[in-house]
Order: sequence, then C-alpha cells, then structure tokens
Amino acid sequence: MKKVIINENQKGFLFKNGRYIKMLDAGKYYLIGGREIEISPLELPINCEKCALETLLADKAVADRVAVVEVADEELALHYVNGKFSSLLRHGKYAFWSVVDRHEFKIVDISTPMVDASVPEYVFSKIPQFYYTKVEVAEYQKARLYFGQRLERILDAGTYYFWKTPVKVEVDLVDTRLTQMDITGQEILTADKVSLRINFVCNYRVTDCVRILTEIDDFGEQLHVAAQLALREYVGQYKLDEILENKAQMSEFVAERLKAKEKELFIEITDAGVKDIILPGEIREIMNTVLIAEKRAQANVITRREEVASTRSLLNTAKLMDENKTLYKLKELEYIERICENVGNISLNGNGGVLSQLSSVLNGNA
Repeated sequence: MKKVIINENQKGFLFKNGRYIKMLDAGKYYLIGGREIEISPLELPINCEKCALETLLADKAVADRVAVVEVADEELALHYVNGKFSSLLRHGKYAFWSVVDRHEFKIVDISTPMVDASVPEYVFSKIPQFYYTKVEVAEYQKARLYFGQRLERILDAGTYYFWKTPVKVEVDLVDTRLTQMDITGQEILTADKVSLRINFVCNYRVTDCVRILTEIDDFGEQLHVAAQLALREYVGQYKLDEILENKAQMSEFVAERLKAKEKELFIEITDAGVKDIILPGEIREIMNTVLIAEKRAQANVITRREEVASTRSLLNTAKLMDENKTLYKLKELEYIERICENVGNISLNGNGGVLSQLSSVLNGNA
C-alpha cells in the first residue's frame, strides 16, 4: 500500500492500470490494486503524462474547474491571470485550473507582422524577444517599412513592434534633418588656364523619402556630380582675377543650378556656397608679391598726403600770424607758457622780440 498526499494548491488525477478514473481534491490517499495518482499544481497549465488533455476534459468535474484556450497555427494568445498579463501562448491547446485564479485569453492574429492596436505595448517587455521585432524612429527620422521586400508604409517618430513571422520585416531609416554635403578639392581650369582647387558646401534636406529611393540611384552622388558640373561651367568662363573678385557670384550661380535639380532629386537645397579657393603655389607667391607692392604704394601715398596737409596747415598759420599782430602776440604767450612749464627762471632784455630772444636762450646763445 502506498500513501499519497495532495496539498491545497494541487489537484490529483487517479489512474487504475493506466486508465483515467477521476479527479481528486486535496487530502490523503492510499493506493492499492494498480492505482496511481498524478499530481497537477494549480498555478501551472495542466500537463498530464499518463493521458491526453482531451481525456481529462471529458470529465465534467475537471472541465468545470478549468479555463481552456485553443491557439491556431497563425495565432498567439495573451494569457491574463486575475486581470494581469502572465504569458504568451503559441499554437496548441491549453487548460488552466480556475479554482483559485481567474484566467482570460486574448487571441492575436500573426498571419502578418503588423501588431494590432489592441495589444498593449507593455506586453512586449514581458515576453521573449524572439517573438517580435522592435523598431525605434527618432524625432528627426522617417522610416521606410518593408514586408517581404515590399514597401508597406512610412513610419513617423515613435516605437513600433512587429510579430516575427515567415514574412521578413525590414526598416530603412531616413534622416530628415538639414544635411551638409562637402565637395572638396575640385581642380578646375579657368579661362586663362590657371588650375584652381575649389571647396564647395551645400545644405539640403530630403522632401520625399519614398520616391528618393524608388526613382533615384544614390541621390547623394547625383547631387555631388551636379555641383561639380556647375562649378566647372562657371570657372571655365572667367579668368582668375574675375573669379577672385566675384566669389559670391560663383556661389549664386552654382546654388541656382542645384535648386533646378530639387524636384528630380526629391530634396530641398537651403543654401550653397564656395568655402575655399586654393591657388597653385607659384600663383600664390606672385599674388602675395603684388599685394605687398600695392600696400606699400598705398602707404606711400598716405604719407605724402599727410605731409602736404601738415605743410599747408603751417603755411595757413604763418599767413594768419603775419596779418594779425594780436594773434602773433597770443602765439608768443602760448610758447612762453609751454617753456615756463619746464624751465625755472628765464632772463630777457629789451633788445629784439620775445620769440627771437627765447630762441636764442633755447639754442644756448644767451
């Protein structure tokens, strides 16, 4: 004789000679005559090793105490216990004891990767990642969503979840912010056969993230080539001096050419301009020499102009003093005041004018 105890959080299935007899509640049981008991915990789904689930459910005592859900091949079931999410169930038939807890099931169609809006987002943090694909789109991005290499739709900023199915899910992110493109080191000949290296920059943003992929092969390279051709077209028409004098005009010319390409490239050009014009070494040395010569000539002209102005001022002052004796006397007093600021005593006699005597004193003759 064998004793078996079934606890309060368990149920038992009684078998005799391998054949299911009935369900047993909590208690103490003695087994004789080929009888066996299989114990089933109440918190776990019913999984009987000695018989099929259908056999147990045929017993009304069992059927009245369980919640049953059947999940098809292209379905999943969200399992809630007492109103809280518990687990995700794949295809198959499941039975849970409803003696203590309340069980609810929500069937989810996964024939396509798209997650139904009725599935709460928090569920995905509680299930294994092999069930779903997570896609995050930043505020400055758009996302092209593909199901089986076919464009499905455009995703705005946010977090998205897709069921993992035989249909392959792919996402291609597109940056919609203002983007800078640098065209560097373009060697171009001017009309007078001088080789220049030009660095150019333009800013753009994508306006149609679908057509820019489906109708254009590498829009970035095409924009780059368009800028190169526009630069060559402009530089080839002018001589070096004209280009250096009209740098802004070259920027406007290239920007207009690029703006004409906006519709066919599905972008918006916000601004474009020449960053640097790099001259060959020998040309740069010649231009530096010319610049130095020009600046020296300008400095000489300014010096001469100031000398002439100073002389003219002295001449005008002398004429005024010659014509106006009172002004002459005031000038004498002004000079005496300046001398007295630095000299202690000065002795003058009555011979000659004050200025002439002061001049003699200063020259050491008195």
